Amino acid sequence: MRHIRITKYYKQSPHGGNFDRQMLGRLLIKWLCLTGAVLFAAFMLEGIHVQNFFAAVFGAAVLGILNMVFRPLLLILTLPINVMSLGLFTFIINALMLKMASGLISGLTVTGFWTAIFGSLLISIANWVLTALIQENRMYEYTEPRRQKQASDEDDDTIDLDKKNGRWG
Repeated sequence: MRHIRITKYYKQSPHGGNFDRQMLGRLLIKWLCLTGAVLFAAFMLEGIHVQNFFAAVFGAAVLGILNMVFRPLLLILTLPINVMSLGLFTFIINALMLKMASGLISGLTVTGFWTAIFGSLLISIANWVLTALIQENRMYEYTEPRRQKQASDEDDDTIDLDKKNGRWG
């Protein structure tokens, strides 16, 4: 029987509020990974130019914010086209996010549509590889159940799921 234990992602800080220093550290590391991916794409493609390291850092920040805010909205709005193209339209959305980031940051320049397509593909792959190389503490862990949970065991920090007869419950 497989058992998944899901713990709370945010820990309560001693000063009140949901703040976790480890979460902030992971955010900074992922930001640096995205910065490295932008620099890698600028090195590999002639149509992407980065003036200096700080332009890459700010470009990565803007790209991350655009991906967080606008990308889900664009994916929902273009869902029929994305379904008909079997997900290939996502590359165009990623290229659009890269062109928007280059329009907002003066030190980051992306020239051409195909450069934006290949640049967004390179940035995605490089960011994925760099992030995969960093070991993260996940929100979940696979464990074997020790005992049946009693009704009196109220624990707000975890959700226990057991797989019985092919169903989670």
